[in-house]
Amino acid sequence: MFITVEKLRKSYQAGKSKTEVLKGISLTLAKGQTGVILGPSGSGKSTLMNIIGGVDRADSGSIHVDGLEITSLGDDGLTDYRRDSVGFIFQFYNLVPNLTVSENIEVVSNISKAPLDMETVLNAVGLETKKKSFPRELSGGEQQRVAIARAIVKNPKLLLCDEPTGALDYETSHGVLSLLQKVNRDFGTTILMITHNTAIGDMANLVYKLRGGEIVETIRHDETAAAERIEW
Repeated sequence: MFITVEKLRKSYQAGKSKTEVLKGISLTLAKGQTGVILGPSGSGKSTLMNIIGGVDRADSGSIHVDGLEITSLGDDGLTDYRRDSVGFIFQFYNLVPNLTVSENIEVVSNISKAPLDMETVLNAVGLETKKKSFPRELSGGEQQRVAIARAIVKNPKLLLCDEPTGALDYETSHGVLSLLQKVNRDFGTTILMITHNTAIGDMANLVYKLRGGEIVETIRHDETAAAERIEW
């Protein structure tokens, strides 16, 4: 398996109160698959993704990504892992406002060991005519496409998406989800997405339903739905 999470636990201390956020999470995802973690706010989705992405640390348990046990890495090892293996896409685009589309993407391309060709990435996300535009000149959907391009230009093994359509309207959301499917298909990128939108699960090979820090159900799809056909 490309991703293997075993008995992952995470708690946060606030004064004398301790809150257990993840309660022994286990899941797997094969290389090139798309996984969706479904759950309401407060279910532990973002905490789980941050630990898989090397942004946060677990209290116990293990995570292997492409054979690397990231839960045993030190700070320098986690920095290398995030730089070389993981692309992040968030609900809010986090673009640098005074940089053009191309420059926003180049910021990440320049720190990658084996980046994808800039023009290939721009064409893949449909922004070849917008490369000299600034973020303020783009629609919300176009800004999210820049964020996706920035995440994939470094040719990551794993693409982590945190509510990537949460700030978008219905039609634009479909465009972004279709683009993620295209990235998965064209580049073979393994994708793990968190969302509270149950309909998005139809486009995933595996759906993990998270509630109260535990996976309460795992759904496997032998055939996945095209993003443009998903309705909610």
